[in-house]
Amino acid sequence: MNKNLLYVLAFFVTVLALQCTVDHLDNPLDHKLRTTLNDLSPSGSYEHFTLPESHDYSNIPQDENNPLTAVKIELGKMLFFETGLALAPLHDESLEGYSCGTCHVPEACFMPERVQGIADGGFGMGHNREKLDSYEGNEIDAQGVRPLVMLNLAYVPNTTWNGRFGAGGVNTGTEAVWEGETELNHLGYQGLETQNIEGLHLHRMVVNEDVIDTLGYRQYFDTAFPEMSKEDRYSPLGASFAISAYLRSIVTNKSPFQQWLKGNDEAMTDPEKRGALLFYGKALCYRCHKGPALNAVEFYSLGVKDLYQTGQAFATGPDDPRNLGRGDFTKDPADNHKFKVPQLYNLKDGDFYFHGSSHTDLHDVVEYFNEGVPENPNVPEEQIAPQFHPLYLSHSEMEDLTEFLKHGLYDSDLQRYVPESVLSGNCIPNNDPLSREDLGCE
Repeated sequence: MNKNLLYVLAFFVTVLALQCTVDHLDNPLDHKLRTTLNDLSPSGSYEHFTLPESHDYSNIPQDENNPLTAVKIELGKMLFFETGLALAPLHDESLEGYSCGTCHVPEACFMPERVQGIADGGFGMGHNREKLDSYEGNEIDAQGVRPLVMLNLAYVPNTTWNGRFGAGGVNTGTEAVWEGETELNHLGYQGLETQNIEGLHLHRMVVNEDVIDTLGYRQYFDTAFPEMSKEDRYSPLGASFAISAYLRSIVTNKSPFQQWLKGNDEAMTDPEKRGALLFYGKALCYRCHKGPALNAVEFYSLGVKDLYQTGQAFATGPDDPRNLGRGDFTKDPADNHKFKVPQLYNLKDGDFYFHGSSHTDLHDVVEYFNEGVPENPNVPEEQIAPQFHPLYLSHSEMEDLTEFLKHGLYDSDLQRYVPESVLSGNCIPNNDPLSREDLGCE
C-alpha cells in the first residue's frame, strides 16, 4: 500500500479516536447535571451531595454524646443481629428467635420483606415470615406503620415516621408532649440513641450485665465505653449507643450516583442521568428529598393509604393513632396524616413503599407522584401537601426517573455491613426453628 495513503489513514483514525474521546468527555448530560447541582447546592458545588466513606468518622454526622469509633460500630453491628437478646418474648417458642435484623433485612433495603415486620410472634424468613399459632394478633411484635429504611440514618436527627424521638431538631419546643416512650427525649440525645433505648424494650429484648457476660460481650462494652459508668455501660443505654453508632456507619456511598459525584462519569447510564436531571428539575423531587441522603426531617401528607388498609397487617386498625403521623406525637390537628420525608437510596430492593406499604412497585410510586391524586379517603383535602400535585411527566420521562431511582441510587454491596456471626453462635438474623432450617443453620 502507498506509504502516503497509510499516513492519511492513520491521521483519520487518530482524529476519529480523539473525536470519540472528546464526545465522551463532553457528554452534555454530565455538564448539565453538574451545573444543575451546583445551582441547587447551598455550598455552590455539586460535591455537597456526596456521602462520606463509612470509615470517615469525622465527616459522618453524629451525636456529640456518642462519637463514632471502630469498636463501637463493630459491637453495634453484632448486637443488631444478635438473637441472644430476645429474652422477653410473650411465649417461650420465640425465645432467642429474632433480632433487629429480623425486620430490617439488608437484602430488602434494611426493611421487612413483607407488608409489615414481625419480630416476637413470627417464624420463618422474609416473605414467608408468619404469626406463630400460639400468638393472638394483638400479641405479636408488629408496628402500625412500615419500618423505615436503616440507611443513611446519620442524616436523621429525629427518628420514626413522625419524628418523635430526639431532643433537638424539629422537636425543640415540643417538650410539653414528651410523655410515655418519648420521656426519653429528656436525656438530651439525638433520635437514634433515644429510639434505640426504647426499641430494645419495645421489641422485648434484654440487655444487662448478666446477659452481656453470658453472651460474651463484656470486653467489647468495656473497650467501646471506658468512660461510661458500669450501670449505664451494661444496660440498654450502652447497647443503644453501640447500635446507633453502627447504624450511622451504614452509608450508601457505592451507588452509581455517588460514584458519578466523585468523578466517574461512566458510573451512570444516560437514562439514569436524564432521570437525575428530572429529579432535580421538572419532577421537583429535590424540594423534599434534599442533601446527600435525599431525605428531610420535614412532614407532609401525600394522601397514601395506612397500613391497616392493606388487609394484611396485625395489631393495627382504623383507630390506630399511628395513622395520624406527626399529629400523633405533637397532638396538633394541623400535623395529622403528615409523615417524614424518607431517604431514597436502594429502593430497588424494597417490595413495599410509603408508611402504609400501599404500593409495591417503584414505577407505580413515580406514577402516583406524577398523577398527584390522593388515594386515602380518610385524609382531608386541606391536609394534603401543596407539593403534591400533577407533574405532567411523559411516559419516557417517568421511565428515566424510575431508572435513576432504581439503579442510579442503588448500592449493591450492603452485605459489607452484615457480620459473619454473632457471639451467641445463634443463627442470624432469625433463630426460630423454621428460620434455622431456611438458613441451613442446623
